[in-house]
Amino acid sequence: MSSSTPVSSSAASQVYARAIAEDRALLPTKHRGLLMTAVVLVSLVQFFDATIANVALPFMKSSLGASTETVSWVLTSFIMATAIATPLCGWLSDYVGSRNLFMYSTLLFLVSSAACGAAPSLNAMIVFRIVQGISAAFIGPMTMTIMFDISPPSKQPTSMAIFGMMVMVAPITGPAVGGFITEYMNWRWIYYVNLPLGIPALVLIWWLLPSRPIEKRKLDLFGFAVLGIGLAAMQLMFDRGQSKDWFSSKEIVAEAIIMVSALWIFLVHSRGHPNPLFKRALYTNANFVASLAFMMVMGASVVGLSSVLPMMFQSIYHYPVMDTGLLMAPRGIGVMCTSLLAGWLARRFDPRFVILIGYVIAAWGMWTMTGWSLDMGSTPILLASFIQGMGFGLIVTPMQLMAFSTLDQSLRPDGSSLMSLFRSFGGSIGISVVVTMLSRNQQISHADLAGHITSTSIPAVDLPSVVDRMGSMGGGVMAMINGEVSRQSLMIAFLDNFYMLTWVLLAFAPLPLLLKKPKKTGAGEKLPVME
Repeated sequence: MSSSTPVSSSAASQVYARAIAEDRALLPTKHRGLLMTAVVLVSLVQFFDATIANVALPFMKSSLGASTETVSWVLTSFIMATAIATPLCGWLSDYVGSRNLFMYSTLLFLVSSAACGAAPSLNAMIVFRIVQGISAAFIGPMTMTIMFDISPPSKQPTSMAIFGMMVMVAPITGPAVGGFITEYMNWRWIYYVNLPLGIPALVLIWWLLPSRPIEKRKLDLFGFAVLGIGLAAMQLMFDRGQSKDWFSSKEIVAEAIIMVSALWIFLVHSRGHPNPLFKRALYTNANFVASLAFMMVMGASVVGLSSVLPMMFQSIYHYPVMDTGLLMAPRGIGVMCTSLLAGWLARRFDPRFVILIGYVIAAWGMWTMTGWSLDMGSTPILLASFIQGMGFGLIVTPMQLMAFSTLDQSLRPDGSSLMSLFRSFGGSIGISVVVTMLSRNQQISHADLAGHITSTSIPAVDLPSVVDRMGSMGGGVMAMINGEVSRQSLMIAFLDNFYMLTWVLLAFAPLPLLLKKPKKTGAGEKLPVME
């Protein structure tokens, strides 16, 4: 254990500079591997909880006496609380110390997880999920900061590979794990399962985790308030947009106006405030700002796709819940295969080209999905998922190294919270865009296909009189025809989404070349030092 003592920013910067020059960890700790395992376990259950509850909503609805619309607040409350609280991470880390923030956030997360599992009503569940979301808001960014801090510069690519693998695999496998727990145990265990993993990890963190120096900087309360209002409006707009028919709804228009106004006020306020919520040096770092955009695209692609693929596998191909989870698994396996390789490549080659290759491979995997058909087996699904995972695994680790290698280490907590925030933005935007396009393209395709179902296209059936002549049996025949048209139109809508995501990934592929190029530092290795 180590205590935190207040120090000046200049003194902290000198300590950081010496740590880099000597290739030693900023916060040395005994049993680094054991501590890293504990930190990863805590972050893993936190990332799982963002998506693991999705498949359990129908069971929660009956158990908690909720409606289809109100039970969705189990997800919305968590997402909104996380988004609103995340900007506080950097300030809290400086004010109370990184060790205290991570340790107490983990404790609060575990307590709220147990409370969610025992929730007697929907209102109680929403309150507990808000608390869980607030604690989760600090765990993700602090995990990235801690893994940087306890690793010497030469080992940071490997640390970021582990973190990137976790960030990518958890959202992909969360619904599958949730489906398994819900089907074979009880939906309450999707929260209780956090305890046997988190409690031992918390003990190790209390024993081994050192702390960054405390810096008592003032909180920009007005900036936090307007940013929180903007983020809350944004999350509500993306979450409820499709069900409210987007801008034909006064609610969505109001949320959009509030979002734009609040975020604009925040930007103008931050430019002139002497102690802004996020340290101003972050905005002037081109590599970091560009990496935020890349992270948002990754969040949109991964989370948006992962949110609709289970529906495709179950509604079109009629796979059961467990088989659906297994079909999603190769994407996570591909990420794991290339994440550690990406850390090795980023040390020896230009990481900008590693990111470019990753985008191209991910786009290739997405392109193969545009050739899916209604009567194919599982092999094309498994192959496309694995190829995508390999591409995504090559993107995240070099991207995080490119982002943080140019930042002073004192900016890491703020930078990590912004990175986490933009990843959440991307996920919310991705889900909204993919679901909206899926719904609207299905309607358009259904109308186009139905227009070709005529007596000429089906000469053996007299469609205008089939119901009159066959009664209820005729109605059944028409329902079967409509069901097949709906199935075909849904498949076309999915293929349209795959085309869109392919072109988005290809459009971003060359952009990493605009970032600053790493310079070599001895032995032919490329450490995260920038020209």
